[in-house]
Amino acid sequence: MTVTTAPPGFPAPAPDGLPAVTAALAACAATHDRDAELPLADFELLHRAGLLTATVAVRHGGPGAGLADTVRILRALGAGDPAVALITAMTLFTHAAEARAPHWPAGPLAELLAESARRPVLVNALRVEPELGSPVRGGLPATTARRRGDGWELTGHKIYSTGAYLLDWLLVWAATDEERPRVGSFLVRSGSPGLTVEPVWDHLGLRASRSDDVRLDAVPVPADRVAPLTRHGSGGDGGRDPVGGAWNSLGLTALYLGVAGAARDWLLGFLHERTPSALGAPLASLPRFQAAVGEIETALAGADRLVDALAAAVDAGEPGAAEQAGGAKVLGTRAAIDAVQRAVALVGNHGLTRRHPLERHLRDVLCARVHTPQDDSVLLTAGRAALARVRPL
Repeated sequence: MTVTTAPPGFPAPAPDGLPAVTAALAACAATHDRDAELPLADFELLHRAGLLTATVAVRHGGPGAGLADTVRILRALGAGDPAVALITAMTLFTHAAEARAPHWPAGPLAELLAESARRPVLVNALRVEPELGSPVRGGLPATTARRRGDGWELTGHKIYSTGAYLLDWLLVWAATDEERPRVGSFLVRSGSPGLTVEPVWDHLGLRASRSDDVRLDAVPVPADRVAPLTRHGSGGDGGRDPVGGAWNSLGLTALYLGVAGAARDWLLGFLHERTPSALGAPLASLPRFQAAVGEIETALAGADRLVDALAAAVDAGEPGAAEQAGGAKVLGTRAAIDAVQRAVALVGNHGLTRRHPLERHLRDVLCARVHTPQDDSVLLTAGRAALARVRPL
């Protein structure tokens, strides 16, 4: 990490403090996975370390961390507890988006920043809906904003709302009920009248992320708590900002590479400790296991380097770098999943036993496949672009 100083109010993350944070999260991760809950204490730890506000803009008194620093943070948190890391990622991405292109109204932004300086404040954008699916594939949200007096009233149903019960601010993507609908984010505070979190999350992995459903029943939103609205189809409805997409793709890939790194580290310890009586030596002494570990190490090292280098290129504004982030997500998440699956195959039943963390790492890393952009979208876009470069004679 390169961020080492920040104005008062938002402490800058200390690069040498990340291993301790990883260890503290890892110590409780199994319990959180079993209970499918996260205590606020985890985020208080991150807040004290400056990790929740690392991407707050310098103009707002923040460290102004870029994407390269953010992927290092998320890789470290993912190695400790990926549920904590995923909720943190959403907050970091929100601050980073505001740093790049201011869009929060002045009043709510001042409120967000003042609270974030004092305590952990968690933010997430609620976009996915039962009928719509992922908004990046097109479509108008069914969540509707209706004029009520000088403000708005929101009604709708959001799903896969990561960290919903812990969030302080919910950025609800909705369409107006105007003849020509506009879309945008409505800034909703937790505890607002008509807002209900339905605890339906019962997932294979990332169980403690509590990506529950959120119901909105005529939730009032003051006029000054609405981000700029745009006409549907004008570019503001699908989240197609390349740089924003790169933050999402590379940040989440780093998170899952952190999971895979934790799985690899557990595997190394197991192979050194496991000494079958028939062998009389640790499994780590066998060439077969050494070569298998080499496969894992090589794949993860390459994926880590790819994500780090591309993140730095995005920060530098290198042409085309942001557009390559989707491909890096495909390569990086596949490497992470394959590494954990190889580790499980190497140790057999031990890898699928709940008292060992490898079983949890396997369940968690499989969640890498569900995040936008999904592999099929990335590969279709890349294939069409490649074919378009060469036309038949």
